[in-house]
Amino acid sequence: MNYIFQNISSFSSDDFDTKTWINDILKNVEKKESNYTMSLVMKLQLYVQQVNNALEDTSQQVLASLPKILRDSKNLQQEALVLKERMSIVRAEIEKIEQDTGKSIDIIAKLDSMQNTLIVAKQGLHESDNWTILVNDLEEIFDSKNVESISEKIVGMQNSLKLLINVADYEDRKLQLEGLKNRLEAIASPSIVQVFTTHNTEQSQMYVDIFTSIGRLPQLLKYYQKCQRDILLKKWRDQLEIEQDETTIQWIHNYFNNLLSNWHTQYRWFNQVFVDESASRALMQIYTDVLLSLDPSLNDCIDAALKQVPDKLSFLHEVKQTTTEFRDSLTNIIDQSSQAKPDPDETFKLQKSIFHHMVPYIGKYAAYEQANLMKQLPTLNCMKDELTDTIQALGLCIPSVLDISREALKRCKEITENCGYCGLLVALRAFFQGFADFYRVALRQIDRNKKSEEDWSVFQLCLSLLQNSGEMILKLQQLEKDLTNQVLELNKKEILQYKQLLLNPTDLREFDSLVKCVTDGTQLSLLDAVMMEFNKLCSDIHHTTYQVVFAPIATQLGVVQLAETWSHFDGSSMLNTDLPDYSFSPQEYITQIGQYLLILPQHLEPFLFKENPSLTCALRAVDQEYSNASEGEGVMAHIFLTIVARGTSQVFCEKILSICQLSQSASRQLAHDISYLQNIFEELGLSMTENLQQLSTLLKLPSDQYQSQSGGCSARLVAAVRQMRNIKSSN
Repeated sequence: MNYIFQNISSFSSDDFDTKTWINDILKNVEKKESNYTMSLVMKLQLYVQQVNNALEDTSQQVLASLPKILRDSKNLQQEALVLKERMSIVRAEIEKIEQDTGKSIDIIAKLDSMQNTLIVAKQGLHESDNWTILVNDLEEIFDSKNVESISEKIVGMQNSLKLLINVADYEDRKLQLEGLKNRLEAIASPSIVQVFTTHNTEQSQMYVDIFTSIGRLPQLLKYYQKCQRDILLKKWRDQLEIEQDETTIQWIHNYFNNLLSNWHTQYRWFNQVFVDESASRALMQIYTDVLLSLDPSLNDCIDAALKQVPDKLSFLHEVKQTTTEFRDSLTNIIDQSSQAKPDPDETFKLQKSIFHHMVPYIGKYAAYEQANLMKQLPTLNCMKDELTDTIQALGLCIPSVLDISREALKRCKEITENCGYCGLLVALRAFFQGFADFYRVALRQIDRNKKSEEDWSVFQLCLSLLQNSGEMILKLQQLEKDLTNQVLELNKKEILQYKQLLLNPTDLREFDSLVKCVTDGTQLSLLDAVMMEFNKLCSDIHHTTYQVVFAPIATQLGVVQLAETWSHFDGSSMLNTDLPDYSFSPQEYITQIGQYLLILPQHLEPFLFKENPSLTCALRAVDQEYSNASEGEGVMAHIFLTIVARGTSQVFCEKILSICQLSQSASRQLAHDISYLQNIFEELGLSMTENLQQLSTLLKLPSDQYQSQSGGCSARLVAAVRQMRNIKSSN
């Protein structure tokens, strides 16, 4: 049963469930107990009765205490009303007092203000007297040159002047005080220079305190900077005297090492003396000044060395490398030693002064690089005693030429950080122009060696030279792509910084213009002059090749305009008038031309009837007829043969029109010669010009039908043939 009463507390739970509670009670009771339910009900009834009794007692007590609570509440309300009335009376009294005493308070405030003004005036008069006393004392102390005593008096005058700001002669007194500070500075300056030069820490700290107290610390910093500047400049002069036998590179390297060592020493000393100032800022300003003031300057030393060294670019590379190493070391020291990030403007000025001596040589980089490249041209050994060897050597040295140009690109990066790119392009153009001159020399030799008769060896030399030119154009196109890609890389942050350090204003504008043109996609060929030169070279070689091929044809066609060629037809003209066309056979001159044209493709085959990118590139550079041709094997050879056929037809026309007189039989023979040539052309897949076809037609026409059947032909040709054949006009 104890278990039941221990769980009576369950009735007070908010989620009490009667059924659950009963089931739990009955489940845990031992089976041997009887009448358990009746007993449980009785106990619960007893418990309920006890609870009812407790509730009734509590209710009686609450009812008994209610009258007292009501009385207390009523009394509290009455006291609140009384307090309210008293507060109203006090408020009225306060308002009355304010009205009665307001004027008196205003008078008291005015009197207090007047008192403060009088106190200030009294202090002013006192400080005015004190000012006069201090001025008189200073005149005596200045004679003693006791810097500390003078500074104490000046500080006193400084404090007095703060209280005399409203006096009429304030500005005069201020000027007087500045004059006294100048006198103090003049007296102290020799000693200041000495203690800064000898690095006397104790004395230096004393001067820092004195100059800080009189507001002249910036002037003291200038003394320090000037002393350090003079020390470092003297170190440079002394070093040149001591190291006269050393090279210029060693001078520069040693002096830069001295500057790095000096930075460590001065940084520690500066922080001991000028506690509240930035050591990095002060030293950066000193080094900037020193590097721009060296006497003799670094440029003087470098100029003298350049006159003696054979390889100027290698020397400048060493100077640039030494300078860059110094810049990097000094920058690391500054970053590690400075608690705050250095001022960007001061950092830029310092770096500008470090690279100052390189600026003139970057401006002259084009001349240096061009001289170096032109010096390497003879080493290619292209020109040989034999023309064949020369042309072969020109083709073999193309890789060497490209290697030399890529070495120049590498030097441009090493010496100028690619800021000398405009100069590099100038040098490369001159270099490739010089190499193209070798081709010109070979072409002139071919011109001198060409003959009027058939000479296939010269023809093959021409095609070989043309192929070499095409290969050079292909290499130049690839090089130009590489150059363009490198220009696009010039917008990187590192390059943008270097261009400010290494270029003068004129070169900087030219550099920016180059980068902008390439970056914006403007049609710009970096090697435009070189490409034009080699394209023109290809055209000239092609023209010479054509002349070599056409020379035998021109020689044979030369007989056409001669009278004796047709004179033997005059006597039999009447007999041959009615002969059929097949009774005529082509004359020797035209058969010679035909045979020559038929064997021409055999000599073109090694060059043009197979895939030959170099020769194809060269021909496409000649004119639009080649460049507009479709891709395919033998296309270029067909175009060349077409050009030869066109030239043959044009010259044949000119020679025919130069004939003074033709008999009827000679006219038919000439027409047959033209037909033979047309058959040769057709066999080669070529066509004859319209003018030559019309001439053939006009030469075949009978005299009596000439007027009626010559319609549709060129009037000029009709008239020329009529006159040649002595056919009378119907008019």
